[in-house]
Amino acid sequence: CRVGHAFIGEYYVQFNIPEPVDCPCGIGYQTREHILRDCPRYEDHRYHLRDVSPQISLPTILGTRKGVDALASFIWESGAFMKTGEPRPKHWELPEYENEPDPEPWDEDAEDD
Repeated sequence: CRVGHAFIGEYYVQFNIPEPVDCPCGIGYQTREHILRDCPRYEDHRYHLRDVSPQISLPTILGTRKGVDALASFIWESGAFMKTGEPRPKHWELPEYENEPDPEPWDEDAEDD
């Protein structure tokens, strides 16, 4: 996102990638600034950015250590700039496999063949 590489319309136009360029929110062209400042899809997560810059100044968010840390938290929690653009689940669940055999017990005294 800092250097403009992201799954957004602005990037697709710049590199002539045949993907939709409008924001799924329906407001218009999907740009980095739109996502960070205006897109209603990410309003609930924008507090990360406002803690560092109340007006969400792009030079502050993209160009300072505190801004980049806030941006990372915003992206991680919101899913912004990811292919799906959807928030990540709050709790990651490891897959469970039914009928998976238990591993053989490990014997420390056994000799290697």
